Amino acid sequence: MSTMTIRGIDEEMAKILKETARKEGISVNATLLKILRESLGIEKKKRIVIHHDLDHLAGTWSEREHKEFQKRIAHFEKVDEEMWR
Repeated sequence: MSTMTIRGIDEEMAKILKETARKEGISVNATLLKILRESLGIEKKKRIVIHHDLDHLAGTWSEREHKEFQKRIAHFEKVDEEMWR
């Protein structure tokens, strides 16, 4: 196994690499190896995409809002027996 040094990593790239490693729960070195393997076609990139753009909304409904929402979507829970014959 070889050891290589990568030069020219600017602050923005270093920040993104560290953040990516933190999110994935792996080291920066493992993150770089993963990116290199995917870029070189040695390993396929995983197609699972996790979005966090609505995280700030989680847990923000009041009990009243939750009950109102449940009331308005209740008709989606009813099965049309005629349709399934």
